[in-house]
Order: sequence, then structure tokens, then C-alpha cells
Amino acid sequence: MNTESGDAELEQILDGIGPRLRRLRRERGLTLEALAATTGISVSTLSRVESGRRRPTLDLLIPLARAHHVTLDQLVAAPASGDPRVHLRPLRKGRGSVLVPLTQYPGRVQVFKQVLAPRQPELVTHEGYEWLYVLAGRLRLILGAQDFTLRPGEVAEFDTTEPHWFGPADTSAVEILHLFGPRGDQAVVRARPSTTDPAPPTAPNPPSTTSRPATAGR
Repeated sequence: MNTESGDAELEQILDGIGPRLRRLRRERGLTLEALAATTGISVSTLSRVESGRRRPTLDLLIPLARAHHVTLDQLVAAPASGDPRVHLRPLRKGRGSVLVPLTQYPGRVQVFKQVLAPRQPELVTHEGYEWLYVLAGRLRLILGAQDFTLRPGEVAEFDTTEPHWFGPADTSAVEILHLFGPRGDQAVVRARPSTTDPAPPTAPNPPSTTSRPATAGR
């Protein structure tokens, strides 16, 4: 590759970063002000980077990649379009918990396979919508004042503006499929848990395997 062609390719790569950042931010329902608060980068700088009026540097791209939950590679260059396969990269999240992304960013709906280790309930609320399917073990779902126990093959879906928490229903790990819509991973408001006892109480109306077994906020 000669110098001129190399420079042209570099310019093309740099020119594509701003529009990609703008698309990611809009798909996640974030304003420039909200992104500035998360990253510590000023609104004016974010605007100039997205419009291409400022070249992105590593000290800008690293916090932006963290805020959008993407790798630097995905910010710098779009994923290859010729291969539809998703290359699984398990991520360890705390002791005994594993997260496996099953979709690639950018995207409006994200899918994960998760193994959740026992942990203390801590209710959160945030914008978005979640869908959970239990693969193995027992899942405890706290949704507002309701407390459910889901078993393999059972499904729950709910609006995440309702205070919620989910995790193992006993001392064993639980394996689930987890889908969420736009901003479904932006937990920003924490609520006091309804109980500190990790053992699940008996739910008066446990969810079934119908299409909407557990729904709130609608």
C-alpha cells in the first residue's frame, strides 16, 4: 500500500467514526447532554466529533466506547457485513456470573445468555423493556411489590420503569436468556429492596409460560 492510498483509507476510517457515534447515541435514546454527563466530555466536543469537525482521539473514544458498551474496534470500523455469525466472547461479571453477548452492536434489541450467581436483591429502574427466559435453575424476579419464581421454560417480560431485580431463587446459579430494548441496560435509579432475604417467598400467582406471564408498567 503506497502512502497516498494509506492516507486516503485513514481519512475514510476517521470520517466514519462521527456518524457511527451519532447513530449509536440516537439508537440508545441519549441526548448529547446525557452522554456528556456520563463521559465527562463537553456537549460542544461531542457535537464536533459527531459532525466530523473534530478528529476523535483515544482519550475521547475510550469513555465513549464504555458509555455505549462497544469495543474500540466497533467504533473505529463497522462490523464486516459478509459474515452474519456472532463470535461469542463470554465476559465474567463478578464471582460466578458470566455474560455472553448474542447480538452485535449497534442494535436496538440486545440479547445475552447469562449465568447469574447468588447475589443480594437491589431494585433498579430505568428506561427500556426486558424479556427473560429461564434455561436452567430457578430465577427470582421482584417486580414492584410482586415476587415471582420462574423455572426452566418460563418467560417474563416487563417495562423497566417499574422497580425490579432478578437473580437466582436459591443458593444455586441460574442460566437465562436476556433481551432488552433501547436503553434497557441504563439502570440509573436505585430503590430500596423489598426484602433482604435471598430465599424466595411463594408467589401467589407465579408466572406461566404464556406470552405475557409477568407484565408491569403498562
